[in-house]
Amino acid sequence: MIAKRLENFRKKLIESSIDAALISNDYNRNYLSGFTGDESYILITDSKAYFITDSRFTQQAREEVKDYEVLEYKHSVESCIKDILIKNNIAILGIEEGYVTLKKYEGYRENFTNVEIVKLESLIENLRIIKDESEIELISKAANIADKAFEYILSFIKEGISELDVAIELELYMKKLGASSLSFPTIVASGERSSLPHGVATDKLIRNGDFVTLDFGCVYKGYCSDMTRTVVVGKATEEQKKIYNLVLKANEEALKCAKPGVKCSELDKVARDIIIKGGYGEKFGHGLGHGVGREIHESPRVSPKGTHTLEPGMVITDEPGIYIEGTGGVRIEDLLVITQDGCRVLSKSPKSLIEL
Repeated sequence: MIAKRLENFRKKLIESSIDAALISNDYNRNYLSGFTGDESYILITDSKAYFITDSRFTQQAREEVKDYEVLEYKHSVESCIKDILIKNNIAILGIEEGYVTLKKYEGYRENFTNVEIVKLESLIENLRIIKDESEIELISKAANIADKAFEYILSFIKEGISELDVAIELELYMKKLGASSLSFPTIVASGERSSLPHGVATDKLIRNGDFVTLDFGCVYKGYCSDMTRTVVVGKATEEQKKIYNLVLKANEEALKCAKPGVKCSELDKVARDIIIKGGYGEKFGHGLGHGVGREIHESPRVSPKGTHTLEPGMVITDEPGIYIEGTGGVRIEDLLVITQDGCRVLSKSPKSLIEL
């Protein structure tokens, strides 16, 4: 698996006329090496791969990283990298332009003399868009943990408990099921706060008649899940049912259209047109979805400005919403993988309106 990723990345380096790549972003480094730690570097040439770390991670790297020469630097990582560049006659070095700080870049320029430093132009991130079978399996497991957590939390939510109580209970339950961490700070937004798309949990108490939006996910062996469900505590009003069913229709129609060859902007339009026709177009302000993998927000971007075309192996979200300030809102989000002829939904939790 790692060998294949290295092979694909080297092809991209050659196509870009780059002699070597220096990678320190945790997600990119671990994708290409299999390492599960942090604060380390990899340097990849057309024929060699070096894993560079300090004494804190040397043993771990030698156990986990099988396709690299593991090097432990003593004083300066820059001097260690410089020696490798000289040894391999590297003239053009690619770096992660979206991650390297100005201070770090200036240090590279000062230390790596006679080497041209260029942008990698998101070469690794573009490879990561298409997930292999092992990645999809891990994302599916993370989604399954979230589904079980949602089933559990339905029996926990009630009038009088706080949003924070719900968020903490979700986190604890997912970790008991094997999650290493949260994909992102759990969103529990109730009542009028449910109009906040990113309404992270507060000490607000849940009241009878509230919409409660739950947007949460976990990390399982380095891969994220992401799901949103909205429920009602007590009996839903006719207006709540109207808004909910409109969002549900937008979600389900987008799922029907999610398949290879469809532009991300076109998929967004499918859901957005339904909400616009229902009279709530101005209340749906964000994109329909985004890629999910090692990071909770990856390419492709599924929005009116999304330029990618869906391909098998892409994992994306489908999350239309309606948000009415001062009243509340609804979002329904599924995690799905694009297949050869359509899509497979990884989020299995029920989507019909639940009244608690």
